[in-house]
Amino acid sequence: MIKLRPYQLDIARAVTDSVMNRRGLTLSVEIARQGGKNELSAIIELTLLTAHMGKGGTIIKASPTFKPQTVISMERLKQRLDDWGFALFYRSELGYIVHLGPARCVFLSADESANVVGHTADILLEIDEAQDISKDKYTKEFRPMGSPTNCTTVLYGTTWDETTLLEEAKQTNLELQKKDGIQRHFAYDWQEVARHNPAYAQYVESERARLGEDHPLFRTQYALLPIAGGGRLISNTQLAMLMGTHPRLTSPNSGETHIAGLDLAGQEETTDRASPSRDSTALTIARMTARQEAQILNIYTWLGTRHTDLWPQLLHILKLWRCRRLVVDATGIGEPTYDYLYRQLGPRVMPFKFTQVSKSELGFHLLTTVNQGNIRLWSPDGSAEHAQAFNQLRLARSQYRPSQTLNFFVDPSDGHDDILMSIALCAWALKYPPKIATGGSYD
Repeated sequence: MIKLRPYQLDIARAVTDSVMNRRGLTLSVEIARQGGKNELSAIIELTLLTAHMGKGGTIIKASPTFKPQTVISMERLKQRLDDWGFALFYRSELGYIVHLGPARCVFLSADESANVVGHTADILLEIDEAQDISKDKYTKEFRPMGSPTNCTTVLYGTTWDETTLLEEAKQTNLELQKKDGIQRHFAYDWQEVARHNPAYAQYVESERARLGEDHPLFRTQYALLPIAGGGRLISNTQLAMLMGTHPRLTSPNSGETHIAGLDLAGQEETTDRASPSRDSTALTIARMTARQEAQILNIYTWLGTRHTDLWPQLLHILKLWRCRRLVVDATGIGEPTYDYLYRQLGPRVMPFKFTQVSKSELGFHLLTTVNQGNIRLWSPDGSAEHAQAFNQLRLARSQYRPSQTLNFFVDPSDGHDDILMSIALCAWALKYPPKIATGGSYD
């Protein structure tokens, strides 16, 4: 049988008390990632279904997506029903409803396109991963499901930014708590979870070392600290960490391994080929050390040059540096350049296609690499390339979306982000490290 931890019991008691005594409270719950939120939810559902199996009633649970989140929640409830001896007594219906006698739990998707109007919750309304659910979808379609019976509502999740549904519910609950003393918001960060699970403590400590304590994912998923909806991508502390002490090089030292990131200008054709308003094609070259650190040695930029005209120059530079891993922006018109370089250099060339999701992953990886001290620019030398790189890193903005994805860019009013993106692509190459060179030819 499952034994709930003390912090889970506190939440379970508050929820069941509000349900059984028809208090109709709206509760918000933040538990650090992998701290037992989903298990708690399943046990609450099991308890309430058991309590209502004689008279009936409906629990509704909403998740951001049907697959996999809703399906996983439904299967977890079935497993707990099996564990508690109800295997012969519950039944499934329509692929999203679980019955225990006349009581039932209805699992719904809160995706924007999901049609959920018409359902009614009279036992409990649960909103899982509420930070990822649209406030408009919740307010218009889910919240009214519990209004006819003054149904208790629970919003579960982890922190994200200050604009999410969960954060809004949290702030409302904190204000209400001050007025009447009834606890409506429950928050248990990784340290609280770790008090009851030493193995979890070891895991999160390793994540903190890997990501860095100020990484957005560590702050939100484990420390439960919200991030600002927008602002600088890289802090002053991180900028200082990016500044190396090694010199800039114009050609490689023998026996070293080099990686690169290539960001291609978005347009090849314009009436003003050298317009300063246009992005450049940017190539970042870095030395990869034995400790998997990327020491940026040189940055090349081309403004207003057709991609096809660049191919011989790019190939010459990459062969000069004997680059053993190159990540290329292969989005849209960048694909022919990737194809050309792949034909010439083989699988050491890797494509990167920019989408909302992949760019978010790229940004988070860049922050992780910076926090680990694994990417550094050459020592300031007064060069235009160093100044441009530092300026783009300094001016880079972050935009955190409710879907827990990150967009990063330099505002057009501040300049360009071509070198920033080439540095990020170079950092991405560290995810797929080539073997450290031991001399010999560039095969």
